[in-house]
Amino acid sequence: MQSMADDDPDQRRDWRGECVDCEACPHRDRLSTKRCDPRAACVQDRRAVLVQAFFARNPDLSDDYLSHPWFLVRVQAVRRATVFRLPPLLTDPDPDVRWAITQRLPRAQVLKLRDDPDPRVRIGVAGRLQDGDLVPLMNDTDPAVRATVARRITPGMLVLMVHDADPEVRRVVARRIGNDWLRTMIWDECPEVRLDVAQRLDPEQLAPLARDPDVRVRHTVAERIDLPHLDLLEDDPDDLIRETARARRPHGLKPPPGAAILSPFVRTDPP
Repeated sequence: MQSMADDDPDQRRDWRGECVDCEACPHRDRLSTKRCDPRAACVQDRRAVLVQAFFARNPDLSDDYLSHPWFLVRVQAVRRATVFRLPPLLTDPDPDVRWAITQRLPRAQVLKLRDDPDPRVRIGVAGRLQDGDLVPLMNDTDPAVRATVARRITPGMLVLMVHDADPEVRRVVARRIGNDWLRTMIWDECPEVRLDVAQRLDPEQLAPLARDPDVRVRHTVAERIDLPHLDLLEDDPDDLIRETARARRPHGLKPPPGAAILSPFVRTDPP
């Protein structure tokens, strides 16, 4: 809940909890032009929205606040400061500031933060790097970093991530990897990963998933599998799956007696 002190421009507090005094502010000359506003845009105020608004109205002052003692002010200053003034903040003690740096500096300099101790910063780094520079982050200890890598790296390199320990990372891989390697993920232990696989494989490649233990996977297969393999699902234990498969069969068309299924494989646990 907002305090009365926050409502009263004469009782506003700064990041240290002290009263804000506009008369003592070095930017008081900007009050008349509304570039400073006690209720809407103030670099001294502890409210983040006022600090952000201040730099939006006064981008020319951003360079002057890159060494401010409060991290939130530095973060907002980084977003609008001259890019040539930013490299010293690569070693800023606050991870939010270092993350903000990753969004501004050229990739060659962002690379210096690839081993940053904070995963949020490494996520910011991964969002800026490309291909070969991302390879070391494929084995990052944080799955959110690896997921960011999986979203950005060239699909041809995703083969290195098909066995990632985190299922959410593997789901990203399953949504982007090429078809040849996608087929190897049919055997993934996570049903959500197999569901993503079932949604992308070519219809004639779905037969191995027709006996999948997850009903969602089998239903997706019933909706997409090619016609010669539909009979794999017409006796499924789930009513909806049977109905879906049978509804797709052209009226009166049944597989010829003794006809071979195009793919003899049904899903079984790998050896």
